[in-house]
Amino acid sequence: MNAITRLAAVISFASLLPLSAVAADPGTVEVLHWWTSGGEAKAVETLKEQVKKDGFVWKDNAVAGGGGAAAMTVLKTRAISGNPPAAAQIKGPDIQEWGALGLLTELDDVSKANHWDALLPKQVADIMKYDGHYVAVPVNIHRVNWLWINPQVFEKAGAKVPTTLDELFAAADTLKAAGFTAFAHGGQPWQDSTVFEDLALSILGNKGYHAAFVELDEQALTGEKMVEVFKTLQRLGTYMDPNRAGRDWNIAAAEVISGKAGMQIMGDWAKSEWTAAGKVAGKDYLCVAFPGTQGSFTYNIDSLAMFKLKNENDIKAQNDLAKVALEPEFQTVFNQNKGSLPVRQDMDMSLFDACTQKSSVDFKDAEKGNGLQPSMAHNMATSLAVQGAIFDVVTNFLNDPKADPATAVKQLSSAIKSAK
Repeated sequence: MNAITRLAAVISFASLLPLSAVAADPGTVEVLHWWTSGGEAKAVETLKEQVKKDGFVWKDNAVAGGGGAAAMTVLKTRAISGNPPAAAQIKGPDIQEWGALGLLTELDDVSKANHWDALLPKQVADIMKYDGHYVAVPVNIHRVNWLWINPQVFEKAGAKVPTTLDELFAAADTLKAAGFTAFAHGGQPWQDSTVFEDLALSILGNKGYHAAFVELDEQALTGEKMVEVFKTLQRLGTYMDPNRAGRDWNIAAAEVISGKAGMQIMGDWAKSEWTAAGKVAGKDYLCVAFPGTQGSFTYNIDSLAMFKLKNENDIKAQNDLAKVALEPEFQTVFNQNKGSLPVRQDMDMSLFDACTQKSSVDFKDAEKGNGLQPSMAHNMATSLAVQGAIFDVVTNFLNDPKADPATAVKQLSSAIKSAK
């Protein structure tokens, strides 16, 4: 039983109380999110300004840290008290959990009027629905399995852009020998698990990854290949800055941008930091599929789930937010700043840089087969409870140089069983 399900009994009582409506004229939409880094903050500002332009009040509730974990703690507290925000950044299976609690509002009028079924890829649309009704609006599609490279650092060190894991470690050795940090990394559980996830996809392949982190198959979780994933993670950790504990991902990105480090393993939101720094894709930085994952696309969809409100003006503001989030103007500006892929299928991709254009092509190619995989590390593949169990095992392992990979595999399986 996961954390949200355990709240059901409490929320059932809280929901009997009147939902607090934020006094506003003509209508307020409070948005709980964790878009707080430089590039992300600039991206969300475009949504805020459009809502204000339409005559509504935007109440910003930004909660930094933990890849969204801190924001979810705030949301649960608000939900228990019967006072949820109008919209909250919620992803993947957790949309279904909140929908099952009866707290999300149906967006039928907005979705039908704006033809969401025709605009969105089916796999994305299905995630946004509960019981056949849209209850959330997607704003983008992130690709998680990216490797970010500073080509000037690679040139100075004499390193080559890697396409395989062997080549990745060869590049890391070359960078290290030249005095650079090979991998800029932030020592936070979700970042550790992002690296772990990419390695798992590279070593297990699409079928093995899906079996392990979507189906939670015991054999996939405990097999020899999973031991190899942990061994490779341990090796990769030796190329990271030992002083990485607690470092935010954007601080790690800044090390690559400044030339202190050669690479960062991170999703495409990292590009927002390069953009904010005035850097140009293909020239000042390179984005390549994480070695061994070419043809695969692990996705993380940012979405805003809409909670039930009683104030009519606030409901109008909420509907406006849902509509604006999928309009071409916002999709263009937001994703240019955020570094992600527009979620609409009819966008003019010439308006985007080389990395986003590459992401668009790879998404469509992966969609044709089994290469499109939900990200475990970013709330798309499983519940927060199971994800948290994986995080604990992975980050404890990575921070213990003497940890045994075979033991870690057993701990992983046990932790997931307990969290189910």
